Amino acid sequence: MRFVRFFVILAVFAVGLFSPDPSHGSGAVIGLPLDICILRARPDMTPRNLFAEPQRFDCTTPQRDFGDGDFWVMSQFLGNLASARGRNAVRIDNLWEERITLYALYPDGTIRGWPYDQRAKSRHTELGAMVQWSLPSGYGTPQRLLWRIEGSANIRGIIGDARLATRPEGARANLVMGSVYSAFGGLCAALLVYNLAMWAALRHRFQLAYCAMVIALGGYAFTSSGAIAWCWPDMPVNDRARLNYILLACTVSSALVFARGFFGDRVGGVWMTRLSNIFIAALGISTAAFVVLTPWHITLLDNIVSLCFAAILPLIVAIIWTAWRQKSPYLWLFSLAWLAPVLSATLRIGASLNLWPGSFWIDNSTIGAMACEAVISTLAVVYRIRAISRERDEARAHELAARMLADTDPLTGLLNRRAFLARATRRGGMQTLFLADLDHFKQVNETLGHDGGDDVLRVFARTLRASAPDSALVARIGGEEFAIIQPKSAAIDPEELLTRLRTARMPFDISVTASIGVCSGPLTNEVDWKRLYHCADRALYAAKAAGRDRARRAEEVSVAA
Repeated sequence: MRFVRFFVILAVFAVGLFSPDPSHGSGAVIGLPLDICILRARPDMTPRNLFAEPQRFDCTTPQRDFGDGDFWVMSQFLGNLASARGRNAVRIDNLWEERITLYALYPDGTIRGWPYDQRAKSRHTELGAMVQWSLPSGYGTPQRLLWRIEGSANIRGIIGDARLATRPEGARANLVMGSVYSAFGGLCAALLVYNLAMWAALRHRFQLAYCAMVIALGGYAFTSSGAIAWCWPDMPVNDRARLNYILLACTVSSALVFARGFFGDRVGGVWMTRLSNIFIAALGISTAAFVVLTPWHITLLDNIVSLCFAAILPLIVAIIWTAWRQKSPYLWLFSLAWLAPVLSATLRIGASLNLWPGSFWIDNSTIGAMACEAVISTLAVVYRIRAISRERDEARAHELAARMLADTDPLTGLLNRRAFLARATRRGGMQTLFLADLDHFKQVNETLGHDGGDDVLRVFARTLRASAPDSALVARIGGEEFAIIQPKSAAIDPEELLTRLRTARMPFDISVTASIGVCSGPLTNEVDWKRLYHCADRALYAAKAAGRDRARRAEEVSVAA
């Protein structure tokens, strides 16, 4: 089941590589998008003065070019927008800052403000990691909105995806996002239970790495979605971002351990283990530094973490290339399953680098990509189970064939002498041994040839097997000598056996007879066997001496003997 566990590997790297900034949650696209302008804050600035001088704001410079620090952010004029009427919910992306205050300018000149520190932001975080202010409806539609942002790290922007929505739209957005994240959580739970069950049965170590990866991935979805704020509303939002980094690093590290365990020494060998250990150590150290040291030099620390995530990609490419060169039978299905995560990675990296605009669908592409991957990986599970079943059946068939070759006589299909002795000495109790020898078999060979003689031996063997009880052991122990060992209480009549042998239809309708020696006695070990065999052999010799085509019974071998 190695391949099915590898099904999340690229998605894991997609989550890591495709999300260079774990603190930037995906947004729920609802409401009226707002145009914003930015001004670096100075101590003498007040909301009323800034509302009166909107021309002071910069509306063209990209947000990242401002660097970190304190800022004022103003929306466009909303008073003449019919689409803004009745909208009293302000939503923005949850970015890294120490404190944010929203000011609203109303038509009567009133300015109202709502300050959010990190804990207040957490209490007002909606699913999709959106921060929402619910404005009082009694004042009407605001003319402008103004944000005072303190301690902005500006890793991915100062303010993101500012929108003006209605409360019902916000409720519907929570319902939609809740459904998406719940489905994703159910998928993670199903994968975890399935793989834990498989680990309990198969005990492959890489399955534990896979389970750790799924747990970390589910945890990352729980924190990055903002759902954790609903469970712990007083958790500072920047601590939630730190958890994102930790869980993302754990996810990617577990994925790397799983990848090398999945392919094993067949792909990469020692170099893969060493390189993966180096990457895991670098990722762990950089993540720990970010968690402990931020907000000190946060941009530098974030870039280092992102570079560590990106550095893993060449290793994954090398693993895939090596697997392709070695003609791995699962590579094609692996590539198909991870086409969507790779596309998601490309889109999110490009958006992160400002190569194209970000969007709600790009932000949430990881979940959709992993859902597609999970469906395709179901085929991988079936394919792998089928392959394992086929390999197991072939191995069992080979083992059975090997045992048959080792234990049976190839001409007659009866037990050979070695297997017969091994099984006979384990039976215990009183047993009866028949030794049957074809009469004048040399003449049969001279008359029919060796092929004809072989046919006679086959018919003779089938007759013995059909005549003996199910509990008996029947073997060919010499050229034309056969043996039957059976419990004394269920032993067949030797005369009846002779009659069946006489009436058996032989090749070319020749007449074939046999002589039988019979002896009973205990049979618990090799010494008992030798006594019993010599006793039956003397009886066989007596039958041949008396004219052949008959049976002779020797005296029973006593236990004391």
